Amino acid sequence: MTEDPYGDEQLVELYDLDNPAGEDHKYYLGLAEGTHKVVDFGCGTGLLTRSLAVPGRVVIGVDPSTTMLGYARRQPGADAVTWIDGDHRAVEPTGDLDLVVSSGNTMMHVAEQAAAVTALAAALRPGGMLAFESRNPAGRAWLQWTSEATYGERDTAAGHLKEWLELTEVGDGRVVFDAHNVFPDGHDRIYRNVLYFRSAEEITADLRAAGFTDVVIDGGWHGEPLTDKAPLLVVRATK
Repeated sequence: MTEDPYGDEQLVELYDLDNPAGEDHKYYLGLAEGTHKVVDFGCGTGLLTRSLAVPGRVVIGVDPSTTMLGYARRQPGADAVTWIDGDHRAVEPTGDLDLVVSSGNTMMHVAEQAAAVTALAAALRPGGMLAFESRNPAGRAWLQWTSEATYGERDTAAGHLKEWLELTEVGDGRVVFDAHNVFPDGHDRIYRNVLYFRSAEEITADLRAAGFTDVVIDGGWHGEPLTDKAPLLVVRATK
């Protein structure tokens, strides 16, 4: 994954407000029904992770952002989760997980996707599942990530915020953009995102090489067909 872009506590506090639980959380919670041991890979602030932590289920949250994990550990219900600071190299190859979920387009931040899914496969039991989503590259979403298209202002707990995105690099599926956040003190807090847009074919190839035999990719949270117009690739892969 990239270097922690959320090193600013104020930005982390805004994250859950900007990314509330929705259809994605319902989807992953549905997959978790009946499971006993689950890893939330790229758990961030832990909003989904804590929802997964029901009685009788072991839940582990893994994320390379020390700032986000620090926030997650302070939230109600955090004691029911084991939090691990790191990327795929921090996931132990126990071979006993029922499910690994990775929400919020986390896999798009992973430069070494093949290595990551191989590590996650080693942690899953036979029959265990890996599930994640990624933006559909056919939609070319990055074309809208301009300052003109994304500029906005709003009032937050930290004061009036001005924000916009600025695309800086596109090439071979790798997209880099800066998110600008200007708080009342006038300081522009810029965090850089590096995303990897991968096709369904590229994702499937990495998963099969890692030992996943049953790979399903839908075009939405309700089993919609995958077309060029589908905004997401919703992936389920069984070991």
